[in-house]
Amino acid sequence: MSEVKKIATRVSYGNALTELAEEFPNLVVLDADLAAATQTGIFKKAYPDRHIDCGIAECNMVGIAAGIAATGKIPFVSSFAMFAAGRAFEQVRNAVGYPKLNVKIGATHAGISVGEDGASHQCNEDIALMRTIPGMVVLNPSDDVEAKAAVRAALEHEGPVYCRFGRLAAPVINDNKDYKFELGKGVVLREGKDLTIVATGLEVGYALEAAEMLAKEGVDAKVINIHTIKPLDEDLIVAAAKETGKIVTVEEHSVIGGLGSAVCDVLCAKAPTPVLKIGMQDMFGESGPAVALLEKYKLDGKGIYEQVKAWI
Repeated sequence: MSEVKKIATRVSYGNALTELAEEFPNLVVLDADLAAATQTGIFKKAYPDRHIDCGIAECNMVGIAAGIAATGKIPFVSSFAMFAAGRAFEQVRNAVGYPKLNVKIGATHAGISVGEDGASHQCNEDIALMRTIPGMVVLNPSDDVEAKAAVRAALEHEGPVYCRFGRLAAPVINDNKDYKFELGKGVVLREGKDLTIVATGLEVGYALEAAEMLAKEGVDAKVINIHTIKPLDEDLIVAAAKETGKIVTVEEHSVIGGLGSAVCDVLCAKAPTPVLKIGMQDMFGESGPAVALLEKYKLDGKGIYEQVKAWI
């Protein structure tokens, strides 16, 4: 059996910007002295006159992007999630969200899979922060195919968009002819009748692994990929809850304010259902190899399987 192809979504981000540059001549890319890490260096090499390095000044970068957007161009600001969503939150809220400017945020190195950089750089709060900004679209693609589609969708959408990308290479799971990316719509990857696993980003691949493990024990799990956390596909979530009676959410993010909270908000109002939220349990991460950290915090396939099995 051939090995599954793996690509970090931050690489997909850099490639997508470059591939879409001719189609979107108003696209301008900004970064905060991290072009190599965020992979915007790919774009910089191809279109140096449309790339602006703002230095290690993320707040200023967002302000510059707001000004550029006001002229009719489409700026994509790039930095680590900890800085793009965390350090620059006030500027994103007031300079981009409040005036509803057409600024896109490419946030890389999200979650604990940042690895050895440690807790200070492992942003597990960014989805929660961005969800609270009125009008902000929040995207968290699961693989290379979806990441490229997310960048296109962000460019085509009029208004602020937050795109979350990872450092760790993720398995390509959406490379099939039937795959379709639609803003605000989830994707059913596996049908099941006993429970539904709703996953996002890097965790989608691991959720599929967990579903296979559960199947060997007679538990039939439906798996849904939520690449758009805001606006959430409420109809799909509610239908799955009514169909299977149990929901498990899985995210490489705090269980407070992220995908799990968004799903619970919907179900509480429209279809009260037991929910297990899998993610970072109100704690900081630590320095270590990305794969080892995912295993320790039970965010790999086996860890998800074990938590679901114990719950049911």
